[in-house]
Amino acid sequence: MIVQYMNEKYEPKDIESKWQKIWDAEGIYKVSDDTSKKKHYVLDMFPYPSGEGLHVGHPRGYIATDVYSRFKRMHGFNVLHPMGWDAFGLPAENYAIKNKVHPREAVNQNVARFKEQLSLIGPDYDWDHEINTTDPEFYKWTQWMFLKMFEKGLAYESYEPINWCSGCQTGLANEDLESDGTCERCGSIVEKKPMRQWVLKITDYADRLLADLDTLPKWPEGVKEAQRNWIGKSEGSEISFKICCYSELVSESQNKTLKQVQGDSSEYKVNVFTTRADTLFGATYVVLAPEHELVKKLPIKNRSDVDTYVAKVAEKSEIERTSEGKEKTGVRLEGVTAINPANNEELSVFIADYVLAHYGTGAVMAVPAHDERDFEFAKKFDLPMKKVVHQLDIVEDSVRSMKKAFTELGILSNSTERFEGLTSQEAKQKITEFVGGEMKSTYRLNDWVFSRQRYWGEPIPIIHCAKCGAVPVPYDQLPVLLPDVESYEPTGTGESPLADIDDWVNVDCPTCGAGAKRETNTMPQWAGSSWYYLRYADPKNSDAAISSEKETHWLPVDVYVGGDHATRHLIYARFWHKFLHDIDVVSDLEPFPRLEFLGFILAEDGRKMSKRWGNIVNPDDMVNRFGADAFRLYEMFIGPFENTVPWSTDGLVGTRRFIEKVWRQKEKLQNENNNALETTLHKTIKKVTSDIESFKFNTAVSQMMILVNEMDKADAVGKEQYKAFLRLLAPFMPHATEEIWRTTLVNSTSIHISEWPQYDESKMVEDTIKMVVQVNGKVRATLTVTADISEENAVALARADENVQKHITTEPKKIIFVPGKLISFVV
Repeated sequence: MIVQYMNEKYEPKDIESKWQKIWDAEGIYKVSDDTSKKKHYVLDMFPYPSGEGLHVGHPRGYIATDVYSRFKRMHGFNVLHPMGWDAFGLPAENYAIKNKVHPREAVNQNVARFKEQLSLIGPDYDWDHEINTTDPEFYKWTQWMFLKMFEKGLAYESYEPINWCSGCQTGLANEDLESDGTCERCGSIVEKKPMRQWVLKITDYADRLLADLDTLPKWPEGVKEAQRNWIGKSEGSEISFKICCYSELVSESQNKTLKQVQGDSSEYKVNVFTTRADTLFGATYVVLAPEHELVKKLPIKNRSDVDTYVAKVAEKSEIERTSEGKEKTGVRLEGVTAINPANNEELSVFIADYVLAHYGTGAVMAVPAHDERDFEFAKKFDLPMKKVVHQLDIVEDSVRSMKKAFTELGILSNSTERFEGLTSQEAKQKITEFVGGEMKSTYRLNDWVFSRQRYWGEPIPIIHCAKCGAVPVPYDQLPVLLPDVESYEPTGTGESPLADIDDWVNVDCPTCGAGAKRETNTMPQWAGSSWYYLRYADPKNSDAAISSEKETHWLPVDVYVGGDHATRHLIYARFWHKFLHDIDVVSDLEPFPRLEFLGFILAEDGRKMSKRWGNIVNPDDMVNRFGADAFRLYEMFIGPFENTVPWSTDGLVGTRRFIEKVWRQKEKLQNENNNALETTLHKTIKKVTSDIESFKFNTAVSQMMILVNEMDKADAVGKEQYKAFLRLLAPFMPHATEEIWRTTLVNSTSIHISEWPQYDESKMVEDTIKMVVQVNGKVRATLTVTADISEENAVALARADENVQKHITTEPKKIIFVPGKLISFVV
């Protein structure tokens, strides 16, 4: 029996705002306080609210978490899927300066704009859990955590060269630089500038940050590898070389030993770190970083040449200095030699820009026969080479024929009888012990420069007293409020604009009562974002950052989704979380056991969307033209979630037509199931369930397209079959499914709190065949499909295949379908 329903046209503008208001009034997305109910915490990397608003690339992650959180809610979970604003720091302040508005006013305007844009796509946020890093009730706890680090010796004052951006007029951490060493915010060249700053001792956690990556199997391997490389642990030896300086150089022809040298002599020492102590007998010169403290102290004969080179290097970025393939430069320190502790040989000493002062000890022993950089340097400056490691059973002492360094481990030669014939691994520790060295580990990771000489940030809760030194603000006086100012532009002097506000700066010392001054530098934008995920779970708590009950229930985050910050925010947040674990604020060692990294959406011209290129696509326009559900569906269908993909507005025509096809199925519902649809329906339930769980949204949509194609060809659709299908669609297109569910099918409660459909394995058995998929004549995939699959469904499956998508970057000119055998795309 066919059930007759009114034939209405699908009009998204009529239904989307209506259901958004009803959902809000009914509170169906409210987070329950019942901690006995099973939970699921779904988290987005929260945005900083820029003035440009969202373009169509931004909502991709937000839609994905919305689909996933709705999916989990329909599985009976109490879902926390919050949204907030990373609103302190350089992005907000630079926007305010550019547009001549106060940062606070700019942030309020931009947050309102972001919320307006997000609301158009119908997210399931519970706005009672909204947070903003500029809210004093939030940053009170950021300051509290800083003071706890200060108590533990993890926050300390330093005065040393840091990255100084002349454009932003503030100090930056290494993580704030682009790969070419420029400022990530303004593109200015960054220089090294000595400055007073606050620093967090993240290096104390380096080993834990590194080791605990192995406890994160649900993280992309590429992100973990990026963190390993950024932490950059090297295990090796620290060995001391004597440095001698002479008033007269001794020529090689004189052939005098060190003890025979006459003239003025002063002795210094320099420590080098090496991972290849087995090659120590092959060291033929020593290189110091141009910034090494000894360079200023040594009585160097060619001081003018050295100082000129040091000044030139100071203008280069770290990336520029260490990039592969760069021509090696350097200057010999005349009148200076180093003594190899293994054999007492005199070695020349150089400064060179490829050695960095903050990496290792700022000095290296150069073994050109066994290190590529040293080999290139030695070739340029005509320096001696000595081969002391060879391959097993191949002893070759001559270095004349070497075209490149031999960098592999091997068997020692030319290293005295004591070490001759040992393997490299055996020799490393024995040679280190022989010369009185020490086995050590070093890291590429530096302590975190935490000061910003800017206005728009969390005040650092420290008071400087001439008698007591740096004194923490008492906890009961937190938060230290950021004062309102008329002039907030950076001074460029190394001091924050806060330094000029006398009635804010001048206070009494909490310890001795004498006159003192507040710290005027502010925290970086990364401060609040290092722990914000905790506050979502307990946003109104005035007694703690999060209660132990809420922390135990909601943490850790079940799935974290974002498309950036592999080595910045994620390292900072992991460090911060481990510290909070150490002081018993949190109970887990890692905050984000599962991380889903999304790819970017490029403009239709293949470039990054930017006002500069005039290629930005506004999501508001897409929603107005096609509807929110068509927009959501397209963002999930556009390609594999982790891939970077190009935008195509034409693609929304397809998803809009799909929704219209779903819409018209209600005109042919019958009470009895249509048996011809059962197999595909249950296959679809199984695949969509699996695909959403694994963030394979594009293949989930593709499978649902196959099912609706079959429904469209059928004479009738079972009412229960249609209801099951609508529930699969609901996370992707919440408005249209809700309209049909409640209006057409007359359900009294929302589809979004209905139960997720279950599949029956017994109804999924059918004959299958293999079909080959070609792109421009080359096989790119093989599909397992039903024997009677239609061309439309076969093409949809083929286009959803990840490998096929890599080779179809534009709309195919021609599609060839050979039933039961082949699908061929011509692009």
